[in-house]
Amino acid sequence: MNQREIWLVNLSPTLGSEITKTRPCVITNSNEIGILPLKIIAPITDYNPHYDSVPWMVELSPDGQNNLSKRSVIDLFLMRSVSQERLIRKIGKVTDVQFQKILEAIKIVFGIY
Repeated sequence: MNQREIWLVNLSPTLGSEITKTRPCVITNSNEIGILPLKIIAPITDYNPHYDSVPWMVELSPDGQNNLSKRSVIDLFLMRSVSQERLIRKIGKVTDVQFQKILEAIKIVFGIY
């Protein structure tokens, strides 16, 4: 379970507007920190054209590295820490270029410019 990997994650139960269901997520935290069995993840959801103007969404097209089945986006506004027990199975990983876009989106979410 390493940074940049895409895992199928059980996000339920949730409260309020939190993203729910079992869905693919990208592990965003550094591999070098943390002693608890937790991962910081960002969920992946179906692509919608209006997401093109949302700066905290990172688009992913399906390929042999990420192993996604359809055009998707990573929603960095919905990042959260989850127990490793929620991670079901590894699906794939994002590229270095995509991960740089993820880091830029995280800066936007946290107001780091």
